[in-house]
Formats: sequence, structure tokens, C-alpha cells
Amino acid sequence: MDAGDLRVFEAVVRLGGMSRAAAELHTVQSNVTARIRSLEEELGAALFQRHARGVEPTAAGRRLLPYARQVISLLQDARRAVTDDGEPKGELVVGSLETTLSMHLAPLLTSFVQNQPQVDLSIRGCTSAEAVDLVLERRLEGAFVAGPVNHPDLDEEAVFREELVVLTAPSVRRLDWSGLPAGLRIVVLRVGCSYRRRLEEILARRGVIGLRLLEFGTLEAVKGCVAAGMGVTLLPRRMVERVWRDGSVGVHVLPPEEALVDTVFIRRRDSFVSSAQAAFLDHVRQGLALVQAAE
Repeated sequence: MDAGDLRVFEAVVRLGGMSRAAAELHTVQSNVTARIRSLEEELGAALFQRHARGVEPTAAGRRLLPYARQVISLLQDARRAVTDDGEPKGELVVGSLETTLSMHLAPLLTSFVQNQPQVDLSIRGCTSAEAVDLVLERRLEGAFVAGPVNHPDLDEEAVFREELVVLTAPSVRRLDWSGLPAGLRIVVLRVGCSYRRRLEEILARRGVIGLRLLEFGTLEAVKGCVAAGMGVTLLPRRMVERVWRDGSVGVHVLPPEEALVDTVFIRRRDSFVSSAQAAFLDHVRQGLALVQAAE
């Protein structure tokens, strides 16, 4: 068993098929199939179950997967550590909440790319739950998520603090938690959204439980649904200031202990921190500090 075999194995698991893995690895399917068969013979266990849509890992394959990812990541980190001379360059892939990306990071990306032209920056929008899993699986170098995370394998650094507000239909002048209309739903950007979990906790403390979900793909759709009276949602106050002013939704403040949430940057404790990642985080810290000073 060598690193090449594990790289092929991980690609097949992630992509769900031999042919898709072959395309990503720039080889032929027969080579991928042979490498998997050889690995299965060496380990004495079947690693995949074949079906009409492709393959999926067996129980043995699922047990092997985290070790394969760890080996691949360690080799990548070793290569990057050797070639990293302190000059930010190369690929940098981080995750972010959609709200954080649109409100806080987007204005900083242009200046970062201009200042660091040798860094190939990619930011993946995801929920906090998705981001934590992707960082733990070493598929993201780090991510901006709603904190705290408190995971033993992750370092987390508070980046900024957000105030959250409840959004309702504009006709709701005063939020009467005990008299919410029948059929009202919690409106979320995506299942796994940390704001959804926090809103459920807020509602539960007021005796409101069992509300069903409405899930949308964009923030505009979420706000439009709430404005139409179909449900309630929880979003950063900064994000809804425009719709607050124009009266298209009702905006309701919460006590500080419920409203304030830290956005944190997470990364694996055992991962290599590249010069590109360090430069990007420094740029974000400085940019946010300037914004806060201006406010």
C-alpha cells in the first residue's frame, strides 16, 4: 500500500465512480480499477460495493478513508512546507458562511488578489456544519463559521462579532411569541445553517417548538418569503438594514445574550499553515479592523 493507491482510493470514494476518478486523475479507468483491486488484495478486504450508479465504500472502505485522507494531507503539507519560502503563493481554498462572504469578505477579496497575485484563492460558500466537516476531512484549509465550535481537532480564532435579528412579515409590529400564526415556518438558507439552530433554540426557550422548515438557495429568496408572511428567520442585523429601512420586513431585536454571535476561523490543529493562508488572514484582520474603526 502506497500513497498513490490511497490517492486513487480517496478519489473513487469522493467522486462515487471509477470513471469519474480516472478523469480527475488524468488516467484511464482500467488503471484505477487495477489499483483498487490491488489495494483490496493487499488489505484482504473489499473496499467498494458496485451498483448501477457507480460505487460506494464498504464498512472496511469507510474505516480506511480517514487514514487515506490523513496520509494524502500530510504528504501535501510536507511538500508545501518544503517549497514555502515565506512568499505567499499557490492554491488557498477556504470556506465561509454565505452571509460572511457577502458582507465581510467580498470587499476584501479584490485588494487581497491585487496585493498577492501569486495566490490562487478560492472561497467555497457553505453552512457551518458543512464547513466543519470539510475542514476535518482536510478538504478545506480553513473556514469562517459561526462559533463557538469547540472541537478537539480544530483551532478557532474569533474574527468579528455579529448581532442577529428576527425577521417577520412587515405587518408584525410587535413579536408575540405565544401567538404566532398557524402554519408559520422557519425559513433557512440551507439545512445545516447555524442561524436555523440558534433560532430554534430561541423559539424553544419561549415555548415555541415543532415549526416546519422552508429551505431556499439565496438570501433574497429567504427575505422574500419572510416578507410574504410565510415564516420567520434569523439573520445578521447588518445584512437586513436596507430592508429594515424600506419596511419590506419586520425586524425585531433580541437580548444581547441571544443576539450576539462570534464568527470564527477554524483550521485543523495538525495542519500546515501556509504563507498564503497567513497573509490572507492578516489581510482580513486588518480590513475588518479598518471597517470597525470607521464605524
